[in-house]
Amino acid sequence: MVGAPGKKKRNKKKITFITLAVLAAIAVLAFIFLNLYINRSIAQVEGEIELPKLRDDVTILTDDNGVPHINANNAHDLYMAQGYVQANSRMFQMEMSRRQASGTLSEVVGEASVEQDKYFRTLGLRRAAEASYDIYSDESKQVLQWFADGVNAYIDEATSSNSLPVEFTLMGAEPEEWTPIDSLTIGKYMAFDLGGHWERQAFNYYALNQFPQEKAYELFPAYPENKPTIIEEEEVDVAASFKDAVIPHAFNGSNNWVVSGDKTSSGMPLLANDPHLGLATPSIWYQMHLTSPDTNVSGVIFAGVPGIILGHNDSIAWGVTNTGPDVQQLYVEKQNPEEPHEFLYDGKWEEADVIDEPIEVKDSETIDYQVVETRHGPVISEFSNESAGGTVMSLRWTALEATTELEAILEINQASDWNEFEQGLEKFLVPAQNFVFAGKDGTIAYKANGNIPIYDKAEDALLPLEGWKKENEWEGYIPFDELPTVINPDKGFIATANNKIVGEEDYPYHISHVWAQPYRYERISEVLSAGESLTADDMKALQMDQTNLQAREFVPFFMEVLEGQDLTAEQNEALKLLSDWDYTDEKHAPQPLIFHRWMNEIEAILYDDELPNEIMELFGGKGQTTDELLRKGDESIWIQENGGLQEVLQTSLNNTLNQLRDEYGSTMDDWQWGAYHQVQFDHPLSEISPFLAFFFNRENPIPVGGSSVTPMAASYDAASGIVNHGASWRFVMDTAEAKSYQLVAPGQAGHFRSEWYHDQMDDWARGAYHVTKTEENDGMKLTLTPNR
Repeated sequence: MVGAPGKKKRNKKKITFITLAVLAAIAVLAFIFLNLYINRSIAQVEGEIELPKLRDDVTILTDDNGVPHINANNAHDLYMAQGYVQANSRMFQMEMSRRQASGTLSEVVGEASVEQDKYFRTLGLRRAAEASYDIYSDESKQVLQWFADGVNAYIDEATSSNSLPVEFTLMGAEPEEWTPIDSLTIGKYMAFDLGGHWERQAFNYYALNQFPQEKAYELFPAYPENKPTIIEEEEVDVAASFKDAVIPHAFNGSNNWVVSGDKTSSGMPLLANDPHLGLATPSIWYQMHLTSPDTNVSGVIFAGVPGIILGHNDSIAWGVTNTGPDVQQLYVEKQNPEEPHEFLYDGKWEEADVIDEPIEVKDSETIDYQVVETRHGPVISEFSNESAGGTVMSLRWTALEATTELEAILEINQASDWNEFEQGLEKFLVPAQNFVFAGKDGTIAYKANGNIPIYDKAEDALLPLEGWKKENEWEGYIPFDELPTVINPDKGFIATANNKIVGEEDYPYHISHVWAQPYRYERISEVLSAGESLTADDMKALQMDQTNLQAREFVPFFMEVLEGQDLTAEQNEALKLLSDWDYTDEKHAPQPLIFHRWMNEIEAILYDDELPNEIMELFGGKGQTTDELLRKGDESIWIQENGGLQEVLQTSLNNTLNQLRDEYGSTMDDWQWGAYHQVQFDHPLSEISPFLAFFFNRENPIPVGGSSVTPMAASYDAASGIVNHGASWRFVMDTAEAKSYQLVAPGQAGHFRSEWYHDQMDDWARGAYHVTKTEENDGMKLTLTPNR
């Protein structure tokens, strides 16, 4: 009996050990199972796959950067293979894109996305896609269907083999059948993402209601000579009406330029393009190379759409930036007090269309939602039409009409010169874009292309118009042959950066009141004007250029205003640092941190007390307005009411330095722009929990230079400093070569276990490009075969 207690203890230890061993074994087995389950949804890039409906073998070579080079013997197989490959790599992204644009997220997300779904149902992007499909040619409809067949072949295969991406498991959903309308709806969503200024009209309306006229006009994007007046008969509560509206990012734009062979080392044109859109995982773009007997085109496309929208073929290269014209018009509509679905027009009550849009909600009841469309478009204020006799706002927008962008893309892909390219552009109607072109015949060209409304007076585009007056209708669109066009200019280059295209005195039509701040364009023009014997490497360097011309203008001005003032030692130290600055937003430098945070504080002083948060969301082009107020100085009412320019600058500088000292310490030389300004590329599911963020984001934020006003565009969230908007794709082409230099960040793949998931994040930050050839490619080989 003496040894029993020790034996018991040993037995207990043994049991504990066995239990732990069993639990460890279970954990290992679970880990292995989980890995096997997750890994089997990684896109297959080698071997052979049977694809129903395929007519002949298709070869897909995936290069070291995850770019698929698809070689098919006919158009049917080419686009079917494109659909299959996109789905194999980006199915979850494609599913979320079509749901967001169609207003069906609530079916898989639940009540959290109901208001967003209501907004997109109200806009009617999917209804516009359906109307567009009806006017497509039979040939284009075939391409859409072939592409959809490829997507559906992947969906059927992955569903039956239980190898859908893990995101579907987490959402408790499966993808529905893909249709041609889904592809067109995603195209319409891109028109939405590139905006059209209705929110600025709503903001201007609010400002005129809220402030004295002269004070309100200072916030307008263009000070009107013939000052528009507020609608006196009716008033809409803007803050309440648009509180749930989804507003695209204010900095949606891009850089592009093309250089004549007279200024290049190769003697052939150079072209560069970097579209600025949201930065997230996966990338908004998918890079591909498509070849068949009549096609050899390389570049990028939105996941879920056939063809190549930006890139080059054997003969030409092209790129785009957002023109940003006034293509959206708000109308104030008078409701009939007796019949809430009737609205006044030209002295008579007109019945609006009432469209049933039931919204299915996961784990909840279906919402019986209705959309009301007047002659101008959907009623978007408050997303509710229950009250009779009121005043509402409707939206007319070119993207809600039937348009044919996919046909344009397919024609552009096979164009061989400027004439054929321009013919294709005639079918590219929304969104209006600045196209630059380079041909191997030496031609460089530009066209501001798309449906741009004709206004009777430019001032009409600044405010909502009275919908009951016939004279407020658009007068058609600028004729295609009269859109701004430049071919082979004497200066040897053409560049755009969402800047003002042409002066009113030089062009008979109004295009826009809201333009990007001019600094990106001015810097690009500065470099290209001085350049000779330019190379592709020079184009890459310009895309990564971090020169801040806003700071070059305002820092000396600020110092002049503050000269002789009673400043603290800390303020003098900051101004001394700024005076020694080369105006480069370099990540290791303290000056860009001080300057940009100072500009943020200036805006806080000017606007925060007078403009509610929901109204600030509508204040598109705010930076442009702030610059103008600062240039006016003490003549500006907004600056006068805050104590004058000297007081605004000194108080905002003091606030800035107090914040930075708290965040980064008291030694100013140790402050760094990149300590605040960092890029992340978040996955949409990473916000749900830190656990998912660990898997889907994986990388720590990367310190980066640049800003929203430098050619290396890197716009950021002011609260966190996280860069969430910038060059979503970088592209450089020397037309003397059969290759291009591209970058798709954070990577090609949508699967977090893929080697191409985040492999281009560091490349994005440091400006490294990969080469994509259109001839003699090699890589991992996958063969798609018909059913034998």
